[in-house]
Amino acid sequence: MNHIIGDVLPYAVTIAISPVPIIAVILMLMSPRPRPLALSFLTGWIAGVTIAVVGFTLLAGLLPQESDDGPRPIVGVIQLVLGALLLLLAIKQWRARPAPGEMPALPKWMSAIDSMKPGGALVLAFVLAAVNPKNLMMSIAAATAIGHVAETAGAITVAIVVFVVIAAATVALPVVMYLVTPQKATTMLDSMRTWLTVNNGTIMAVLFVILGVQLLGKGIGSF
Repeated sequence: MNHIIGDVLPYAVTIAISPVPIIAVILMLMSPRPRPLALSFLTGWIAGVTIAVVGFTLLAGLLPQESDDGPRPIVGVIQLVLGALLLLLAIKQWRARPAPGEMPALPKWMSAIDSMKPGGALVLAFVLAAVNPKNLMMSIAAATAIGHVAETAGAITVAIVVFVVIAAATVALPVVMYLVTPQKATTMLDSMRTWLTVNNGTIMAVLFVILGVQLLGKGIGSF
């Protein structure tokens, strides 16, 4: 069990510290309707992460079983492909970094948050969580580890729950902070939003390099 959780932990953390959804939920908490928007966004985020990892775990369970002690070419190929894609994404993110003192352009949909309805926030979060290519790769990597290592339904369930809780933690934290101490949270969250906006490219580039190299190493070791 600990081995499975250790395998999925890096992928869940990568989803968790992705700046875009954190910035989005912070902007919702600073909008005219903070509670309904932020709670709807959090619900959609949890649902998207859950459905993605559960779906890919089920697919991973359909792959031919391979010995844990011997070569695992199917898992190895998946890990090599994901590792290479992450390194390419790292290069893209690094090149897209803003120049010193320059504020990067945010997605256009963020400018519509003030007029967004709770249903729109829920759908937006679901799409960001379940359809975003970065999150899809993390879900596939985690599902591959779960589907080929976990031997019981209980172990699979625990691994998925741990993955979802960690992946959703950073979106949930600003919401909890606002609900507990709205006045103090506003100043803190605004500072956090600014820092994340400026450092988005650097954060994700470093993460993608670390995970990409890790997956390439695991992929090579699977043959």
